[in-house]
Amino acid sequence: MPVFQLVERQLINNYILGSLFAVFGVGSLFIFETLDLSLRETLVLLAIMGVSGMLMLTLEYSVYRRHIRPVARACASEAPDFRMIEAAYRTVHRFPFLTIKRILGPHLFGLSVPASLLSFFAIRAGLLDLPYRLIGFACFGAVLIAILHALIEFFLTYRVTGPLLAHLNDQAVVLHGRQPALNEDDMISLRQKMLISTLIIGVFPIFLFSLASGIQLSENEGIRSYWSWAALILVVILGVATFCSLLLYENIKKPISALQTSVENIEAGRIELMDNPYSDEFFHLVKGFNHMVDSIKGRDAENAQLLDALFTLFAATLDARDPYTAGHSQRVAEYTVRIARAAGIASGELDLIRKSALLHDIGKIGIRDDVLLKEGRLTDVEFDRIKEHPVIGVHILEQIELPETLQGIIPGVKYHHERYDGKGYPEGLAGESIPLFGRIMAIADAYDAMTSDRPYRKGMPAEKALSILEAGKGTQWDPYYLQIFLELMKPKEEPKWNLKSSNGKVSTPSG
Repeated sequence: MPVFQLVERQLINNYILGSLFAVFGVGSLFIFETLDLSLRETLVLLAIMGVSGMLMLTLEYSVYRRHIRPVARACASEAPDFRMIEAAYRTVHRFPFLTIKRILGPHLFGLSVPASLLSFFAIRAGLLDLPYRLIGFACFGAVLIAILHALIEFFLTYRVTGPLLAHLNDQAVVLHGRQPALNEDDMISLRQKMLISTLIIGVFPIFLFSLASGIQLSENEGIRSYWSWAALILVVILGVATFCSLLLYENIKKPISALQTSVENIEAGRIELMDNPYSDEFFHLVKGFNHMVDSIKGRDAENAQLLDALFTLFAATLDARDPYTAGHSQRVAEYTVRIARAAGIASGELDLIRKSALLHDIGKIGIRDDVLLKEGRLTDVEFDRIKEHPVIGVHILEQIELPETLQGIIPGVKYHHERYDGKGYPEGLAGESIPLFGRIMAIADAYDAMTSDRPYRKGMPAEKALSILEAGKGTQWDPYYLQIFLELMKPKEEPKWNLKSSNGKVSTPSG
């Protein structure tokens, strides 16, 4: 169901709830419990309430359609312009306040005035045996009931407009690249809410009880009857005050809880913007929070870009020591990521394994040039020295105190020369006891080493290097990830086009 229709349905449900509680609940209770009416008088009053109630509903619906028109127009359009969306957005923000206007006016001119006139004529016609002064009491009571109804609707409306505000905001951003703005007169401050709510919650029961007491005492009932009636009225007043207080509390608690949840999300690493459906001080608070989130995202993006550049710089600096291995770290990183992605490794791990591959040979910084750059075969002592580079690399990384989010790069640096059969170095780990990054990077490192030129030999063809890798499946390299790499590196077969067959017709490739 579209957001507008859903919100409109909730507004109607709220109106029915508020009307039942305020008008037909509290209002009817005070009328029929305060006055001693005959069956005929009860039916006459019910008829008067029904007629004036229908007139009130008609007026309220007319005012509601006028208030909702900018919103309905924007939501009905497939591509509304920005001014249309902004007008709807501002209207929805004002809707709780417009609800008060929509209720108080029709209550006065659609319910109170017609009901008073009909009651006057009913008394004159002898249909009601009541003193005329009760009409004045009734008008005063109707105003109090209207204020109660408006307060209930005010807070209930706040509860349902949030999704519609979020929809209009998203629509403005998607279609026009900017958010709708609010004016100061679109806002209702917490101070106003607190003041109005406190006055109504505090003063409404006193006025209502005073009104009902005056009517009750004017009927000359006995003291016992009065106190039993007063007890019932006090219970109702207590319920009204409690209900209104809960509405006010929820209206303040909801944005505070949303802010608390968003702060907890940031602490957990989930940096997300908040929806901002508020029309009071919370609007500015959430706007400031979202500005902070945008700043954090921008800073994190810059930091990530800088960190990525530093890793690339370290790899390029290392490769620059030996012109024969220039680009080795970059290529190993590319092969490693391709294997990891094809294996379905989580996207968050792909960047980590790429960084690990870029720095997998960082320990060679600690190897003397006469060993590292030696042309020709190494002696056993020299090769043992070369074999120390994974441990040296880990020692270097530990010195710079990597943050916890980057600790995952260390296993790849340390274990990319372990063998699947346990005959590798530096610790002689075997099988799946070798960390995942190390098993994958070993394949990429070996392939690039075999296909790259060295001072003492020419790089071998890719087909030969792949055959050597395949021969070492399950002994030197992890069979699962090696098979993935072999599939990735398998040459793609070119389609064989025969322009003309023996019968002279153009043919297409088979399959």
